[in-house]
Amino acid sequence: MSMQHLLNETDILLKHLGLNEEPFGIHYSDTIPDNAYGPKKGTPVSRELEEQGALDMQAVMSTFSCVIGNIWLARKKHAAAYISPEEYGCVGGAYYCSMMKPHLRFIEHYVSTGFEGTPLDGERYMPGPDAMREFMIKVNPRKAAATYCIFKPLSHFTDDDKPEFVVFFARPEVLSGLFTHAVFTTGDMECVTSPFGAGCTNIVGWPLYYKEQGLEKAVIGGFDPSARKFMKTDELTFTVPLSLYNKMLSTLPESMFNHGSSWQGVRKKVDRSARAWDETK
Repeated sequence: MSMQHLLNETDILLKHLGLNEEPFGIHYSDTIPDNAYGPKKGTPVSRELEEQGALDMQAVMSTFSCVIGNIWLARKKHAAAYISPEEYGCVGGAYYCSMMKPHLRFIEHYVSTGFEGTPLDGERYMPGPDAMREFMIKVNPRKAAATYCIFKPLSHFTDDDKPEFVVFFARPEVLSGLFTHAVFTTGDMECVTSPFGAGCTNIVGWPLYYKEQGLEKAVIGGFDPSARKFMKTDELTFTVPLSLYNKMLSTLPESMFNHGSSWQGVRKKVDRSARAWDETK
């Protein structure tokens, strides 16, 4: 499907959903778009340096910048965001976006119960470092296809520059439409999944994981407490591989959006939500 056709069909889908924000696309490139949002260049970081005791985590954290936070800025400005091995911002995000392998052992403690005998208590999202290590090894993002992982509005892509994944930012009523239409398109009751992960894990890491497994899975995310400040109230993410997204667009004429009355009732709630949040423009 050409990008122009995909964008035309996306406009139809957005009107059905009642969503006034176009989705973002994700791809890898050796160049970044103009005026893109991303982290500052950080101190060199690697597992090797960590194991040698030569990694200054205070210096690493001094340039902290969240992937979802940069996407939030890009969303507001209708621009792009990026992360790279040198401009990583967050060592967890660098791993989930394929910018750094293997992961730092620091993350195993930081996301779980911290370091014993230190003031770092940890985020307590996982019950302990061992559980967090298993999670990191499970996700195991592939080697990056290029220098930068880039996030930008779908309309910024061309036929020579297509996205690998498409990401929607939406509240539950709209998500119910995306979820149900994905199932209608595939006939697979488990085609939508929502595993544990950071905000960027669920828009990059897990979608990459399923694609590498040869599975067409949509991933719902946005449950990471640390990333919630960079999302609208009640908003979640819905990430789908381009191959599945093309199929979802092709089945729109036969979908619930054009047949039956169930979606029309939900659509009224979408409109009420947009009025309540003053998002009708």
